[in-house]
Amino acid sequence: MPVQKVLVVGGGITGSVLSLALTQRGAEVELVEISPQWFGVGHGITIQGNALKALRSVGVLDRVLARAVPFDVMRLRHADGSLIAQLDTPHTGGPDLPSTAGALRSDLQNALCDAVHAHGVTVRLGLSVERLADSPEHVDVTFTDGSTGRYDLVVGADGLNSRIRTLIGIETTPSPVGMSIFRVVAPRPAEMDCAEVYYGGPRYKAGYSPISPDQCYAYLLDENLDTSLIGPHAPISLLRERGAGYGGTWGRVISSLPEDTAVDYRWIESVLIDGPWHRGRTIVVGDAAHACPPLIAQGAAMCTEDAVLLAELVTGEMPVDKALEQFMTRRLPRVRMVMENSLQLADWEIHPGTPGADPARIMSETLDSLTAAA
Repeated sequence: MPVQKVLVVGGGITGSVLSLALTQRGAEVELVEISPQWFGVGHGITIQGNALKALRSVGVLDRVLARAVPFDVMRLRHADGSLIAQLDTPHTGGPDLPSTAGALRSDLQNALCDAVHAHGVTVRLGLSVERLADSPEHVDVTFTDGSTGRYDLVVGADGLNSRIRTLIGIETTPSPVGMSIFRVVAPRPAEMDCAEVYYGGPRYKAGYSPISPDQCYAYLLDENLDTSLIGPHAPISLLRERGAGYGGTWGRVISSLPEDTAVDYRWIESVLIDGPWHRGRTIVVGDAAHACPPLIAQGAAMCTEDAVLLAELVTGEMPVDKALEQFMTRRLPRVRMVMENSLQLADWEIHPGTPGADPARIMSETLDSLTAAA
């Protein structure tokens, strides 16, 4: 019997796409988000074709692409900006969609928020889950404000440090990959028409992507620096210091930033629940179940694929337990492949000169394999 009433915990990309997909299939959805305000935040995001396919299935693609920058190639450059190669990128969402789009994360999230409200999803802000009581027929939930609810299914889409994952007794936790990332939004130079990555400099690599008609997202992958730097207000002087040695467009973008530019600095962490992501009628998806280094840019794609497939299966004719088993059968091998290949790329970045290292092959094989349906 298909689920009728679903609680989605977490209002980010995964939870929003899931709420839309469930609602469009006739489920009654309640979404709770721990933040008291719900709107788009963050820096740039790379949306691969299979993520664009998922966004199209829930009706928000046109709005996202109205502001995003689609492209079908990427360029590899030396640290001084000279060209190594231009590569065609696979159309993982099918031939009728761009292979990739760069977007402001806020533009994507705002489109999703508006669509969730327009579809009549009940949204409750400043709230999370305190306790879960699972039974064969339902899940009873006690929220952090003392209120309660009964649901056919509870989905934790509450991110890397998921509370729902802990509440259902899954002990897997995130671990540092061994690299960190500086991220910044900057004015987009006229010549920037696709994502470009700079190799051979003093850090692991630098790069950027156009994300709107007038903005770009630039980043630097570095070793893990002091944890006191972690957050959205790292000094621009530090980014310039660590990025010294990268020229070309990347160097010009960073040098042109004003002194008060907001620089986000994070250690990169990964997590993979290498087994069932569900206990009874509660399941975690998206970054709560799997989060990988951003070296193949499949984070949003894996999360949105989770959401669309889960909605399809739990609103079908299978009993919930069978639907969740089928979901795991289809998702875990695909997610594991992306995770293992992303971690391999990270290891090669951290240990340059590793015999047999071939990042271009791994990236190409991964994206080619993802052209198959999720």
